[in-house]
Amino acid sequence: MWSVGLILCGCNQRSLAAIRGLTHPSHLGSLQADKSYGLLMENLFDLSGKVAVVTGSTKGIGRAIAQQMAFNGADVVISSRKEDACQSVADEINAGLGGKGGKAIPIPCHIGYKEQMQQLVDSTREQLGKIDILVCNAAVNPYYGSMMDIPDTAFEKILDSNVKSNHWLCQLVLPEMVEREDGVILIVSSVGGLHGSAVLGTYGISKAADMALARNIATEFGPHNIRANAIAPGLIRTDFAKALWENPETLKATTANASLRRIGEPEEIGGAAVFLASRAGSFMTGQTVVIDGGR
Repeated sequence: MWSVGLILCGCNQRSLAAIRGLTHPSHLGSLQADKSYGLLMENLFDLSGKVAVVTGSTKGIGRAIAQQMAFNGADVVISSRKEDACQSVADEINAGLGGKGGKAIPIPCHIGYKEQMQQLVDSTREQLGKIDILVCNAAVNPYYGSMMDIPDTAFEKILDSNVKSNHWLCQLVLPEMVEREDGVILIVSSVGGLHGSAVLGTYGISKAADMALARNIATEFGPHNIRANAIAPGLIRTDFAKALWENPETLKATTANASLRRIGEPEEIGGAAVFLASRAGSFMTGQTVVIDGGR
């Protein structure tokens, strides 16, 4: 059981009593104001009224981000290549919400095709009216080995899928955000973008580029109240990283240098995404948030 302590100066007993009541779990999640005490208690993580598009959201980190954003009130678009997978995840999220929070809708999209990305954006606007939050999560890594041996086709596929597609999607969504003077873009990068690798070099290059893309968007569009950040997960229990955790001995070796000595879970990235997309993270932009268990 966690205990949170607050040091408050200039509070009388009535104010302290109000704070105790308002911070009880039964009161969190709604705006609470008591003008007689001069207090305003608000759930800064609330995404009610927001629309979020999350690419690669039928499994792993993308799915967890979509789930947590919907749980915190956003309407989310579940998107990946396969329509049936999108529908299944959207149905599961809606059933889990039980009418509380936001909702999920499926819109399939292959990030390798610009016309499909345009359709993703257009369909979202037709069904949900706008796009407040864009999460570029979909990525590929078809090659494991020395940079000396990677085929040109694999090199190009990694950069096209992990960098160019994100650039395309941001180009499609940013004009609306500029006009509205509000918007959030999150790019799921990787700690691989911060370190060299003898076997995942091209993937790391693409993820370093994603960090730069977020910084550039933040710099150019910050005056329009648009925030952009990258998330750099470490080893997370996903199918994408299965080769690094499926074998117990491999997992032990992989996590040996992490402070927490364990693998991360997708929902732990989902929570960070909610922070960055909500008012709780409203003064944070142009950053790369590393979530790696302390390496």
